[in-house]
Amino acid sequence: MTDISHIYQFLKCATPDAWLDYAQTHIGLLLVDHAKCEKKAASTALSLMFKYSQRSELQVKMAQLAREEVLHFEQVYEQIQKRGIEYTILSPSRYAAELRKLARASEPYKLVDFCIIGAIIEARSCERFASLVPRLESIEPELAKYYRYLLKSESRHFEDYLALAKQYSPTDIDEKLTEFLEKEAELINSPDTVFRFHSGIPA
Repeated sequence: MTDISHIYQFLKCATPDAWLDYAQTHIGLLLVDHAKCEKKAASTALSLMFKYSQRSELQVKMAQLAREEVLHFEQVYEQIQKRGIEYTILSPSRYAAELRKLARASEPYKLVDFCIIGAIIEARSCERFASLVPRLESIEPELAKYYRYLLKSESRHFEDYLALAKQYSPTDIDEKLTEFLEKEAELINSPDTVFRFHSGIPA
């Protein structure tokens, strides 16, 4: 399996067992929200490309990311169709919205913070895929194989977002990054009213 030790070092906590227990018994819900997350990730990358068209490094990285996320959506949607799962509209989790509340309003810090949030979301996605693999190998081997395959790209997306945040910030990002990561750990470890790919502990 792809080495994601740098992801474990970056995040402040691992996914709780209670979330993993729920996920492995609600595969349909997991897949539908995962598909939605892939579409949202592609949309976010394209939005950043349009908003920050003068940032050449961002243009290149986000174009690649958007292509990969759309491909991932297609692949997850295929998994959904294979299982005869209804592709329903799900309400968003609190996760991204709560992280965005910490973002600064003025540029270039607004862009920096969106890149930090992007890095954290990709890192958590990667960590959750890796945590799900051993849980799914015996009950959903095809899905376990696919989630193992996703680790490399998700890890790279994390690295790209973090590199852009550091590049575009006029000051060191460590203090702000710690603030975001502590909030993220709080969201992951606290009870949540809904189960989603990035939700906290199912209440």
